[in-house]
Amino acid sequence: MSELQVNVPRSHRRYFINGLFDSKSNAIVTMSSLVILLWLGTPLVRWASGAAIWSGTASNCGVVGAGACWAFIASKFRFIIFGFYPPALQWRPTLAIVGICLLLSLSANPRYWSSKLLLSWPIAILLLWFLMAGILVPPVVPTNQWGGLPITLLVSVIGLVTAFPIALLLAFARRSSMGILRTLAVVFIECLRGVPLIAVLYVAMLILPMALPSEALLDKLLRAQIGITLFVSAYLAEVIRAGLQSLPPGQMEAAYSLGLGYWRTNQLVVLPQAMRAVIPAIVNLAIGILLNTSLLAVIGISDLLNTGKMATADPAWLGFYTEAFVFTGAIYFTISFVASRYSLWLERRLAAGQNH
Repeated sequence: MSELQVNVPRSHRRYFINGLFDSKSNAIVTMSSLVILLWLGTPLVRWASGAAIWSGTASNCGVVGAGACWAFIASKFRFIIFGFYPPALQWRPTLAIVGICLLLSLSANPRYWSSKLLLSWPIAILLLWFLMAGILVPPVVPTNQWGGLPITLLVSVIGLVTAFPIALLLAFARRSSMGILRTLAVVFIECLRGVPLIAVLYVAMLILPMALPSEALLDKLLRAQIGITLFVSAYLAEVIRAGLQSLPPGQMEAAYSLGLGYWRTNQLVVLPQAMRAVIPAIVNLAIGILLNTSLLAVIGISDLLNTGKMATADPAWLGFYTEAFVFTGAIYFTISFVASRYSLWLERRLAAGQNH
C-alpha cells in the first residue's frame, strides 16, 4: 500500500513531463511557450506588483515608471462594489452578498439537498430583495441606486433559480405527446433562443411600458429580471431536455412496471439521472448568465462592470481604466473558476455515489 501511494504521484509527474517533452516537436513547442510566457509575464508582474502604487492619490500614480495604481481601487472600492447605494446603508448589500454566498454554499453540498432547502430559496431571495429595497428596514432605497456586485449576484442567481421550474415544465412539454402543448413549448423556446439577450432587455425596457397602463408598470430592474428569467429558461429547458433524452426508454418502462406513475417516475428515476448528466452544461449556463449581466448597462442598470467603468469618470481619478477592468475581471474570473471547479467536484461525487 505504501509503495502504491508513493508511485502514483511519480506516475502523474512522469505522464505530465512526457506529454511536454516526449518528442522534439513537443519539446520545441514547450520551450517556446515558456519563453513567450516569461517575455510577457515579467513586465506584467512588475506592473502589477513591483512598480505598483498601493496608496496615495492620482498624482502619486502619475510619476514616471509607476505601475498599476491600486490606490485607485482602494479609493473607489466601495463604489465599484456597491455603486450609488447610500454609503450609510451599505450594510444591506453586504448582507445580501453574504446571504447569497451562504445559500450557494449550502446548496453546493449534496448533504443538505432537501425540500426544506428548495423552499428556503424563494423565501431568502424575497427577504434579501426587501432588505435591499428598505421594506424590511427603512428608509426605502429605489432600485435605480442599486449597483455593483449585489446587482450582478442577485440578477444572475434569481434568473437561474426562477428559470429552473419554468425550464422543467418546458422540457417536459416539448417531449409531451400532446401536440398543442408541444408546439407552444417549441415556439416559446425557439423564439427566446433566436434573439440576443440585449433584444429581450430592450423589449422589457421600451416595448413593455407601451403595452401596459402606467399604473401597472413594473420597476425597471424587475422588468429586466423577468426578461432574463424567461431568456434563461429557454436555454435551460434545452439543457434539461438533452439530459432527459440521454436516458434509455427502459428506465421509464421499468418504473412503470413497478407501479410508479408518470410524475413519480420522473421525480425518482428520470430526473436524478438526467440532471447528473447535464451538470457541466448547467454550470456553463450559470457562468454565462453571470457574465451576461454586464449587458444591463445598456438599459441604465449599474452592474459590477459598469460601476468599475463609472469609477474612472471621477475627475480626481481619470484614466485608470486598466486597473478598474483588471479588478472587476478578477472578481468575475474568481466566481467562474470556483463554479467550474465545483462542477468537476460534484460530477466526481455523484459518480462515486452511483458506483457504490
